[in-house]
Amino acid sequence: MNSSFLYSALSLRRLLAAVLLGISLAGLSGCLAVAAGAGASAVAYVRGDLETNLHTDYTKVVDSARDSIKELEFAKVSENKDALKAVLVARTAMDKKVEITIINSGKKLTNIKIRVGLFGDEALSMSILDKIKAGL
Repeated sequence: MNSSFLYSALSLRRLLAAVLLGISLAGLSGCLAVAAGAGASAVAYVRGDLETNLHTDYTKVVDSARDSIKELEFAKVSENKDALKAVLVARTAMDKKVEITIINSGKKLTNIKIRVGLFGDEALSMSILDKIKAGL
């Protein structure tokens, strides 16, 4: 009787450990895609955010992002900009929120992050980034 109780307690402990391990691994597994272009910085798509550094002046990137929103015919919702950071928010025809965050990281170095919708849309984010790069 005593050994069967010990065996069931060990089984329960192993089951609990397996469940906790599964939950922690699921939390770590975000979407991750990294691509590098010729002469360009690496582009990372992690958990719905597309992020890269551009070797261009901050103001040029902000202007190009504004122009890209107009060319893609997104409805501009808001824009907040100062000398260090700009956040442009727009909506697509399918009413997906597009948020472009641009950070002045120094002389001729600008960080850009693009998020489409709640969970992200890698293809649309890459299209937006390509449009911004084309305008530089």
